[in-house]
Amino acid sequence: MILKVVLHNIRSTYNVGAILRTCEGFGVDEVVLSGYTPRYDDKSLLPHLRDKLNKQIAKTALGAEELLNIYSSGDIFTDLTEWKKQGFKIVGLENNIQDVRLKRLNDSSLKDEIGEKIALILGEEVEGINSKLYKLIDIFVEIPMRGKKESFNVSVATGIAIYELTKKDSR
Repeated sequence: MILKVVLHNIRSTYNVGAILRTCEGFGVDEVVLSGYTPRYDDKSLLPHLRDKLNKQIAKTALGAEELLNIYSSGDIFTDLTEWKKQGFKIVGLENNIQDVRLKRLNDSSLKDEIGEKIALILGEEVEGINSKLYKLIDIFVEIPMRGKKESFNVSVATGIAIYELTKKDSR
């Protein structure tokens, strides 16, 4: 299995760090940062701002930021289109949407539908995945909720989704 995890418009540096740590722990092949997601060691920032972001991300990443293959996308639409051409299924982690492509993460047919090359897209903490990306998404997955809350923190949801998507993988 090849797994890319796309962090699109994630606001919190702490969520970014926690997701990086989770991705490293699961052996994710590539983490893609897009939109306004904060980047570790972003050379486009003034040194004092870069240092501030680095410290915040590193606080929860605990070194994972140095171990992962991280790509900063300048145009996520072009990247997603290219990955689709390479045989990747574009999977959006979402909840509370009405879409015929929506599947429960624990659906027994999901693994067969998505195959072995996956780009998992995570969206902004409150609003979710930018709806402009919907046309490029092959399948949406949602985590079944049993409590009264309607969603998990994006970093927690990422861990649940990666675990479920890779649990039959022999990594």
